[in-house]
Amino acid sequence: MRSVLGSRPGYRERLETLVGFFVANRVAKQELLLGIPDDSGALVAAALVNLPRPPEEPAWLRRRREEVWAALGMEERARYEAFGRATQQFEVTPPHHHLGMIGVRHSHHGTGLGRVLLDHVHAVADADSQSAGVSLSTELEKNVGLYQYFGYCVAGHDRVSPDLETWVCFRPRATAPPPASG
Repeated sequence: MRSVLGSRPGYRERLETLVGFFVANRVAKQELLLGIPDDSGALVAAALVNLPRPPEEPAWLRRRREEVWAALGMEERARYEAFGRATQQFEVTPPHHHLGMIGVRHSHHGTGLGRVLLDHVHAVADADSQSAGVSLSTELEKNVGLYQYFGYCVAGHDRVSPDLETWVCFRPRATAPPPASG
């Protein structure tokens, strides 16, 4: 998101505005939002997932998008749209789930929460006969191997700008139930 939002002051507030819009988008379309709280109830891990056949976007959400970009800036919007064009060239065409965002608070890195979220997204996609699997994009090269470990293949890679690369990955839907353990 730093590449999209740039380095001008107020990054954290602008990031909250953009992520807030992403969440509102999923809520408005009744898509999948996953969260894991800690013992105090604070959210420590989350994922936003687009469904294979999302409903049409309501008019109020289109207006909100314009308000968000007006507040964030036209340069930021242009960078975001350039990122979108870079990833769309590798878009998986059959209907599928798309993991739009996944994150774990730094205080909880290495605790397996990312795996819990990924496993849940995979189980949802695998159980959905209308889904071909799960796609995602990552802008960190070190994450490519991690996603390959979880069954993803790189569908494409592009340099969006001098400071931003993206890899689009896809994990096909499992057609057979996983083997029983024990």
